[in-house]
This record gives sequence, structure tokens and C-alpha cells, in this order.
Amino acid sequence: MNKFDHSYIQMAAIWAQNSYCKRRQVGALIVKDKMIISDGYNGTPSGFENVCDDENGVTKPYVLHAEANAITKVAMSGNSSEGATLYVTASPCIECAKLIIQAGIKRVVYRDEYRLTDGVDLLRRAGIEVEKVD
Repeated sequence: MNKFDHSYIQMAAIWAQNSYCKRRQVGALIVKDKMIISDGYNGTPSGFENVCDDENGVTKPYVLHAEANAITKVAMSGNSSEGATLYVTASPCIECAKLIIQAGIKRVVYRDEYRLTDGVDLLRRAGIEVEKVD
């Protein structure tokens, strides 16, 4: 834990407020060398209507998670996430964990526990440092 972890997780929580998803708003920041190199929040892909949930309150299958949005955004920017830290308001799912591993992110800091732990388990298995903050 470093002195910036709480500040970055608070910033990720503020960024989550940009999400138009009703059930859960999640925010993510990718930080490298004390600089924010990318950000993301959960939502639909570019060009889609800004509605995350169907009429039954179920998340639509094409909604992108905050981590996926931040990782794809950094890829488009020409920056590298190699060795970076990902701050995310909810622990990553297994699909996002795979992206985090492939993106070269070496540390993940999260606030809220996701209902499944398989994403965090996979990150740890890959040797990625994972920390929960309050």
C-alpha cells in the first residue's frame, strides 16, 4: 500500500459516476510512474445507446466493464500499460483479469468485492499484486 492508493481509488469512484448503468457504477484508472495514463467506467460500446440494463434489470451482454474500457483506451492512445497499477472500484471478473494480465499490468487495487472471486484468484496466480482498500 502506498500513500497514493486511497487518492487514486477515490478518483476511480468519482469517475464511476460517469457510468449510466443503474445496477452498478464502476470506475477504473491505470496509473504508471505516478501519472494517470487511462481511465474507464462501465458502459455500452461507442455508438450504442446509453442503456446498460434490459427491461428486467439484467445487464446487457455487450456492456463493457470499466477495466476493459481503460485497457482498450490506453491501447488506442499509444501508451503502454506494462508495469502499471490498475485502480478499480470493484474487484475484476475473470474476463477482465485476462485482459489485465495480457496488458502487462503488475498491480491491481480495488475497493469492493465482486460476488465471484475467480478474477482475483487468476490475477494472483499470474503473479499480479492484488490489494483491497477500504
